[in-house]
Amino acid sequence: MEQAHPFKFKKSERLCSKRLIDDLFDGKGKSMSVFPVRVVYKVIPKEEHIAPTSILISVSKRRFKRAVKRNQVKRQIREAYRMNKDLLSDVLTEHPEENLLIGFLWLSDKLYSSKEVESCVRQLLGRIAGHLNEK
Repeated sequence: MEQAHPFKFKKSERLCSKRLIDDLFDGKGKSMSVFPVRVVYKVIPKEEHIAPTSILISVSKRRFKRAVKRNQVKRQIREAYRMNKDLLSDVLTEHPEENLLIGFLWLSDKLYSSKEVESCVRQLLGRIAGHLNEK
């Protein structure tokens, strides 16, 4: 079924569990930035109820007071991840005993075009894949 829709973003790929979110931001994860997006990621032992890669997208109310703009940025990041998540899938097939948690954080006070956001997300996913290959 996964082959028929490789660009699908499933509910299981959303990082919703408080325990896993706390685990991601416990200070032991790695982080990197390509302005205006910062990514925090952590490799954890395999868990059955979550997807191989789970993501969280955060846009601070301090950056955008209006929910419309926050939601627009989240949509842009989600779409960029959905279209480029195959950059990580090859690496994760080599490590089937691990899950990857990723948190995308917005750093800027202004909106960017979807093309610029996708470029940033693609660079970050490529760098994460490079770090995972080194392991």
